[in-house]
Amino acid sequence: MSGHSKWATTKHKKAVVDAKRGKMFAKLVKNIEVAARTGGGDPSGNPTLFDAIQKAKKSSVPNDNIERARKRGGGEEAGGADWQNITYEGYGPNGVAILIECLTDNRNRAATEVRTAMSRNGGNMADPGSVSYLFHRKGVVTLEKAGQTEDDVLMAVLEAGAEEITDLGDTFEIVSEPTDLVAVRSALQEAGIDYESAEASFRASVEVPVDADGARKVFRLIDALEDSDDVQDVYSNVDISDEVLAQLEEDD
Repeated sequence: MSGHSKWATTKHKKAVVDAKRGKMFAKLVKNIEVAARTGGGDPSGNPTLFDAIQKAKKSSVPNDNIERARKRGGGEEAGGADWQNITYEGYGPNGVAILIECLTDNRNRAATEVRTAMSRNGGNMADPGSVSYLFHRKGVVTLEKAGQTEDDVLMAVLEAGAEEITDLGDTFEIVSEPTDLVAVRSALQEAGIDYESAEASFRASVEVPVDADGARKVFRLIDALEDSDDVQDVYSNVDISDEVLAQLEEDD
């Protein structure tokens, strides 16, 4: 998974400075609105909202946008959309499993956009349950290294329920059970360690290794899916070795 995570991290950094910035802002703002609607508009009593706001701030979303989304979700301001969560399942090139989480106010549009992206990029839709069993939800916290060692971070979060720490080059990734996510990020805060994001994410239990050509096809499909405003997150069980990752980085 490390190769995929490294690639996703690199891709995220690029997204901040390219044309996808607006789309990324919209998705982060949507997360804030939904979190506030689900658990209330006060971040101090709503950990999901706190983390959604934290991630948006780290991604340079303007404070006005963040605050308006929080108020809309919390009912302090009118105008919030009726967002619905829908999950689609499918297979990409090389038999890679794809799990697509949508947050939409129009189910038909979301379904059409997902199907179109899949069919145009070598993917196939799958029946509910045929792919999702390959994934399990985990709490994932990412943080810049900022001169810290893996041991420094481990000491801070071990008692809080962290299961593993992965070195992703410039960043560390801490994985825990979703129920321990708040405890892990609170432990970092108490230790004075700044973090980039903390959220529940899907992890694959079985991975499919691909060569550079296969990886390019899979990422082309993921990019096409993420291009839809209705798609919030795309997860796959693609396994990318360091050698393949090096080849992909040469493409740029």
